[in-house]
Amino acid sequence: MTSSSNDALPSGEDRRARPQGVARWAPQSITGAEIPLITAADAAPILPGLDLWDNWPLAHEDGRAVVHNGRQYWFFLSAPRFADPGQRHDAARIRLASLGADGWRDHGNALPDGFNPGTREWAGSAVLHDDGTSVTLLFTAAGRRGAAPSFEQRLFASRGRLGADGPGEWQEPEELVTADGARYVVAREAEGKPGLIKAFRDPAWFRDPETGERHLLFSASAGWDEHDYNGVVGLATLRDGRWQLDDPLVEAVGVNNELERAHVVVQDGRYYLFWSTQRRTFAPDGVSGPNGLYAMVAERLSGPWSPVNGNGLVAGNPASEPTQGYSWWVTGEGAVWSFIDHWGMQGRTFDDHPELLRSQFGGTPAPVFHLAFAGDRVSIAG
Repeated sequence: MTSSSNDALPSGEDRRARPQGVARWAPQSITGAEIPLITAADAAPILPGLDLWDNWPLAHEDGRAVVHNGRQYWFFLSAPRFADPGQRHDAARIRLASLGADGWRDHGNALPDGFNPGTREWAGSAVLHDDGTSVTLLFTAAGRRGAAPSFEQRLFASRGRLGADGPGEWQEPEELVTADGARYVVAREAEGKPGLIKAFRDPAWFRDPETGERHLLFSASAGWDEHDYNGVVGLATLRDGRWQLDDPLVEAVGVNNELERAHVVVQDGRYYLFWSTQRRTFAPDGVSGPNGLYAMVAERLSGPWSPVNGNGLVAGNPASEPTQGYSWWVTGEGAVWSFIDHWGMQGRTFDDHPELLRSQFGGTPAPVFHLAFAGDRVSIAG
């Protein structure tokens, strides 16, 4: 799978013009359903000694989680349990674990040492192709191998096979597609603040059931606007064996900087585009919503897209515990996975209680909940 980034680019004076037909997410207010409170029992680690956060399943091409020999296989970002869990992003590796009737099994780091072209492995997706054997693991290479750590982000994939003990036999990663600087910012900042760095990450596989085409969705930043808060959901399509950039599906220029871990689930013939975001990544002079799962809905991938539930919010952290969970992933079955962030804060702050940085960080999967789909309404299933 070789990459291409120059197809259908604007030219001349229009190279940095806003692409036509991109849906805009700009709600007037954001309220909606709250996720149940996370408890101490929920926060028991599944892999003691490691912090785990962003997670995604080995999935069929239609998004359903694969069950192989009675087990589901899940990929997690992982790191040692630092005193300050914020350091985990600088040491992230993709970990493979499986879930079966006997609980969780740890399968170690998913990719061999030295495979990653970056300095850290950030989030992506994994697909079992229709031959039932071939697997593709997509991920973000953060930084560049051999260089100082940075916030450069590139999209890579490694091909493998599904064996008796799960996915493995990974081949050398290939870069999928590169940012064009016009529709998508080239994300290569040397340093930055959480929530404000530019994005070109989180590749998510999607096969359109209507057309059969293979696509990548990814989190990116608008190349045509230099606003500090210019998050977009990007799109690329596999054509003649090459990934080629398309216009973004959704933009939030002036509204939000990070539409993270975007992915599409098809239910009852409708396309639901999900992403996660946090209150801190909303523009300070505009509307803001909770840390939560958001979505748009359309009749087809090309749109037009409109916010579910009127404002885009599917489910947010409870007001009493605004940071208890994050990074929600919706499977093809409508199950919602995430990880436990800083839970049980009870209104306390890190300034007053620095010890809470470690003691109240979950670093393990959050309780799974399910969604109910009804046209342009999506709710937590009862």
